[in-house]
Amino acid sequence: MVIVATIAILTAAGCGPEKTPPPEVDGLPVVVAAGDIAACATEGDEATARLVGGIEGTVLTLGDNAYPDGSGENFAECYDPSWGQFKVRTKPSPGNHEYETAGASGYFDYFDYFGDAAGDPDEGYYSYDLGSWHIVALNSNCGEGEIRCGPGSPQVQWLEEDLAANDEEACTLAYFHHPLFTSGEYRPGIERVEHLWEILYAAGVDVVLNGHDHNYQRFAPQDPQGRADPEDGIRQFVVGTGAGASIRSRIRSPTRRSTTTTPTACSNSSCTRRDTSGSSFPWRVKASLTQVLPSATEPLVEGRRGVY
Repeated sequence: MVIVATIAILTAAGCGPEKTPPPEVDGLPVVVAAGDIAACATEGDEATARLVGGIEGTVLTLGDNAYPDGSGENFAECYDPSWGQFKVRTKPSPGNHEYETAGASGYFDYFDYFGDAAGDPDEGYYSYDLGSWHIVALNSNCGEGEIRCGPGSPQVQWLEEDLAANDEEACTLAYFHHPLFTSGEYRPGIERVEHLWEILYAAGVDVVLNGHDHNYQRFAPQDPQGRADPEDGIRQFVVGTGAGASIRSRIRSPTRRSTTTTPTACSNSSCTRRDTSGSSFPWRVKASLTQVLPSATEPLVEGRRGVY
């Protein structure tokens, strides 16, 4: 799979030696992902949309899709003119700004806009397959309405059952808005998603994509306590670079919670290059034609069951 987090392309040449993409898949499946996307007050989302427009593949939104309130008006006037052109190939997830309007009506406007692609309006979580990858979209707005993320909650029960039913998949990727680990403004991370992480880790999930912090960060494989685990850990990316909000610099590294952070996080200037040894296949950071997104290259990143 090729994962394009609007600024990052990760090439995965087979995630699990016993698994190959089914014959109907023409080449490696591609996903394009970012969160914190559209605002009428900026042109950042137009810049990232030009970047996404040049890449074929499934588009994942990592929450905070339309600023400021996730209302129907915000989607119609801000999101639709830019990222709306990818609606037919978009698999969204909701962020906290989808809940900003009174009574969370913006959250339901989110479902009205994306339709069946967003899953059940009472849930906001769902899963699907791309080639040999199993993809899980979660709702990390724990405590909003009926959404819960703790033991025994409907979302947690569904997640455990879904991962168990897809245990034979070569690779699994999960995405949701709030990061458990971050070196940005929300450092050290959002604790309420820790139980979701525990379930993902126990099931051998390979990659987690998040937004919320308006920058780009990459973490080495780790467990839910932030301890390095190169064999069985999850590699987390923070990709709040949809450009609906100003790109923020990372505060410092590592975070108090994580001992494994190896992020490249940027403001409006170029990113620095960080190295990760023992890699076999390339992945690189994509840049738009404006200074909204940084420009950089990243070295190869090897995962426990493949190369990302």
